[in-house]
Parts: sequence; structure tokens; C-alpha cells
Amino acid sequence: MKRITIKNAKLDVDIVRYSISSNFSEDAIKKTGEIIENVRKYGDEAIKKYTSKYDKVELDSFKVNNEEIEEAYNCISDDHIKTIKLIRDRLIKNETILLEHLKEISYLYPQSENLQRTFQPISSTGCYVPGGSARYPSTLIMCVTPAKLAGVKRIVAISPTKKDGKIDPLTLVSADICGVDEIYKVGGAQGIAGLAFGTDSIKRVDKIVGPGGIYVTIAKLLVSNIVSIDMLAGPTELVIYADDKSNAKYVALDLISQSEHSKDTLCGLVTNSHEFANKVEEEINSILAKKISRQEIVTNSLHGNGFIAISENEDSAIEFVNEIAPEHLQIMAKNELKIVKRITSAGLVLLGENTPSAASDYCLGSNHVLPTMGFGKSRTSLSILDFVRISNIVKSSKKEIKEIEPFVKIITQEEGLINHYKAVKERVRES
Repeated sequence: MKRITIKNAKLDVDIVRYSISSNFSEDAIKKTGEIIENVRKYGDEAIKKYTSKYDKVELDSFKVNNEEIEEAYNCISDDHIKTIKLIRDRLIKNETILLEHLKEISYLYPQSENLQRTFQPISSTGCYVPGGSARYPSTLIMCVTPAKLAGVKRIVAISPTKKDGKIDPLTLVSADICGVDEIYKVGGAQGIAGLAFGTDSIKRVDKIVGPGGIYVTIAKLLVSNIVSIDMLAGPTELVIYADDKSNAKYVALDLISQSEHSKDTLCGLVTNSHEFANKVEEEINSILAKKISRQEIVTNSLHGNGFIAISENEDSAIEFVNEIAPEHLQIMAKNELKIVKRITSAGLVLLGENTPSAASDYCLGSNHVLPTMGFGKSRTSLSILDFVRISNIVKSSKKEIKEIEPFVKIITQEEGLINHYKAVKERVRES
């Protein structure tokens, strides 16, 4: 893990993020653009071609049928189903609180004389669920549950298949339990393009949500001029702010837990203690000296992108954290409540030594689809807010038009839009 001494937060963050941002290479963007353009032109034919090329799977059709869902149920246990329902229900509980507040706002706005605002669900959404060699039924739950709760009428899920041409059974069962309307065996940039443009098999959607690899992220960016997206969710990020009184083994385990996602994850520690930094590094090395699951990925991630940032004081540490705007921020310090009040940029903040990101990824009721690559400065996790639109209805009167006419005249003259003023003036003249 690289070590830095925090001196200039912005420059230090640029150093930490360099290896990740370089993934958005011109070649990757060009390659993704070609895939998208071919899907736009040739639809299903192009999707089949790219699925064969990149996933090594030959598909006659994309849509998952009822028989495949029934078969998936036979592959999992009752405990699996209980787990899926627990994750979903905890998420519903927290999202419902937010939904109730939206209803209150909708109730208050009609009191306005000429402006009404109501919250309406979007008509359709496509949820991208990473798959292939991995399985992420939890991501399906995180994407679909708030959409369902918001009232989205058509919810589509897409996910790449395993080598046998089938989607992971637990993911299929999760989709069925959560109420997905259509499931397609499609992944990668070609899947994103299918959702954006529509094909003979896949009807286009109004919004695409969900995380994926670098090509999925680039694809979402490239189609965002024709379809809404939630965010650019890149590799997983975890920053832990800890003081010398924290549990070094917990910190080490938490960094390892997030780094096992992929070799390009960004995981690091911010502390004001060189001694504590050494303890954490010793714990990591001790754990990696033994054989652990996904060891090669963890090792490559921590050696390639992992960091320990040493701050001289709390101010510089907080400035660094806010500048990096991590996906997950764990605060494990004695004055955590004081520190959290000063955090303005993080996808999700986790307080205390018993709130690991590994738990929030699943069962704490929070959503694990979170902003990365610094977008924590402007948004937080996926929620029902991503699946509703504010409907604005305005009604004016002759009297009000007459009152605002002189002000419209002034501003339209300044902006050179005289025909705007004439449209208002005519109504005043007739009154």
C-alpha cells in the first residue's frame, strides 16, 4: 500500500486516484462506442455477436422464461429465500420512511396559488446486475426494491450469464421475489445499449441503473444523452478514518473485504498516527500471509491502489476525505460524532467500529449502489428518489399576468428575447 503525507488534499487525492481514472482510456471509450453503435444499428444480431465474443456463450433468445425461474428455485434453499427477503424488507423499511415524506410534500404544494408539484414514478427502468463469473443477487435487490416501492410500472433486469448460458439461480429468484417484470440474459456494454435503444427482443427503458465494470460504466456515460442514468458507478471504494485507539485488525479486515471485489478497487486508511498505520499494515500482511479467499484479487488491489494517508491534524484529514468523496466512509474514532458533522462528500458514512461496510452492503437497510470516482460530492445512494419525477403544473390569471408584465418587459429586453414579451403584452392589452 502506498503511503502519503497529507499536505495538499486535492493533489494528494489526484495521486491516489490516478491508477483508477486511467481505466477510462481512449481505447476503452472507442471500443465501447463501437459496441453501442452496432447495437443501435443491428439490434439483437449485434448483442448475440458480442455475447458470443466476450461471454463465450451462444444464445438463441435473451428473455428468461418461467421454466428457468422455476428451475432456479430448485437450486436454492429456504435459508437463501429468507436471506433475500430479509435484505429486501430492511431496505423497504428505510425507503418507506422517505416515501412518506414525499407524500407529505405532495400534500403541501397544492396550497400554492398557482403552482402544484406532485411526485410521479417514472414509467420504466432497466437494472444492470453484474454476473458472469460472479453473482450479485444483492445488487438486484438494491436496484429493484426502491423502483418497485416508487411505483415504476415496468422494471427490467439484465445480467450476463454463466458459461452454461444461464443466469445465477439466486439472482433469478431474487428478481422473482422483488417483482421484476422482465429478465434478460445480456450483459456488458451491449446490454446497456439494448436498454437504451431497444431491439426486437428488448423494449427500451426510460432510465438505466446499477453498477458494472469499466465498459458498462463507459456505456452508461455514452448513452446518457438519450436515456437517463443513475450515476457512473465505478470500482468499489472504501476510506477508513481511524485514530490510534481504533482496532487495527478490524480496519485491516474491512479494507480486505472491499478490496476483494476486483483488482481496481480503491481502499485506504486515513489516520494521524504513524504507529497505528504500521499496526494496520502489519495486520494486513499477517492476514495475506495465510491463504484467503480471492487472495490474488485482494493482493493486486491493495498493492496497486491501496493507500495509507497520514495527516498532521484533524482538519487536513477531513479535507482529504471530503476531496476524495469515497463511496464508503467508515469513521472509527473516539470523536466520531464531531467528525461526521464536517463530512460533506461521501456516498455512505458508517459510524463506529461495529458498522463495517461489509454489513452495509447487505443487511443494514442501506442501499449499496453508491457513487464512486468522486461523485459522492453531489449525490448519495440509489433510492426511490431515482425513480420519481416532480410533475410541475402552473396556472396563472389575467390579473397576475398584468402584475408581472413590466418585469417581463425588462428582463426580455435585457436578454434580447422580445417575442417573449409580446406574448405576455398581448394578454395585458386584451384585458
